[in-house]
Amino acid sequence: MPESPEGSPNGSASGNEQGPDDPAFFSRKRLIQTGVVVTAMVVAIYFLLPQIAGLGDATDKIAEANPFWVGVAVLCELIAFGTYVALFRGVVGGDVLPLTWRESYEINMAGLAATRLLAAGGAGGIALTYWALRKAGMPPKQSACRMVAFLVLQYIWYPTALIVFGILMYIGVLPGSDEFGVTILPAVIAAVVAALAITVSLVPSDFSRRIDRMEKGKGERRRKVAVKLATVPATLASGMRTAFELVRHPSRGGLALAGSIGFWAANIAILWASFKAFGITVPLGVIVQGFFIGMVANLIPFAPAGVGAVDAGLIGSFFLFDLPHPEVFAAVLVYRVIAFWLPIPPGLLAFLQLRKTVTRWEEEGRPADTEEQSLPPGGGSGDRLQSVTS
Repeated sequence: MPESPEGSPNGSASGNEQGPDDPAFFSRKRLIQTGVVVTAMVVAIYFLLPQIAGLGDATDKIAEANPFWVGVAVLCELIAFGTYVALFRGVVGGDVLPLTWRESYEINMAGLAATRLLAAGGAGGIALTYWALRKAGMPPKQSACRMVAFLVLQYIWYPTALIVFGILMYIGVLPGSDEFGVTILPAVIAAVVAALAITVSLVPSDFSRRIDRMEKGKGERRRKVAVKLATVPATLASGMRTAFELVRHPSRGGLALAGSIGFWAANIAILWASFKAFGITVPLGVIVQGFFIGMVANLIPFAPAGVGAVDAGLIGSFFLFDLPHPEVFAAVLVYRVIAFWLPIPPGLLAFLQLRKTVTRWEEEGRPADTEEQSLPPGGGSGDRLQSVTS
């Protein structure tokens, strides 16, 4: 996470801190670039891919979707909105930062729009959310820490699902496939990634200070560079420990955990309902495993929010489970329209509302002069959760 200078006494950010009111954040060049990439990817996935794959009539099949199940999918998307906001509020709301539910909604929906509209590999939403937290009065280090915690709690179920459902399908507990390549192999990769993440969380809280002491006497420039680089693993570790501690505190972690589980459950339910719209009932293990395997395409950096790449990834993953190809193609496209494109209009509206909210925060003179805050003790244990362990 980038570390920005402290805000000015009236609560506004410094000139170096970019936000959506800074032309560099939503620059015309960046938006045009995104528009070109998105258009090219949509044309490729909606028109060229069916021809290449021999599914020329698959796009026409979308018109055959059952309206009832499409409505169920839309309802699940609304639930996903709510759970996403709940996750965010469980991580940064309450005593950590005085945000209302409406303000949390504006930040998150605007972040979703930025993720989809900025060609930044999904980083646009992270940057906007970080900017909003700074404007709301949260110090830089704590903002970065809480953003990491938010992302950890959001994606912790990704490797967990691949491991659990992959093993259960492989040993035959869940119906689907027992092929190594779509069950155990993804589970092993997910376990390695999870182990690496846990290793990062072991970085000591005073890592930057230790590096500073080690580099003294070896050149001022080298020392500064080393300390700056050390803040990255230190911030990641701090955020991960914060996420783990949130789970341990039912009074606060319960909302974050429920939001995290609910967000992924709602997204998978959207995909399940999309398949049902075309008369296909996909077993639980297959829908979960296929969903998370296909979502790996989100890591492709040049596709904004995985446009085109995720569509192809989901289609390919369900092809591996021998589901009928025309129905897979149509169901995935319906899912993407609902889960990806549907949030954009309310997200843009939320962005406009957020700018007004930010103006109000600045008029209120929200301070950002505290480097640490604590959560209330969880469950009467007396433990205090440090938000920032720089």
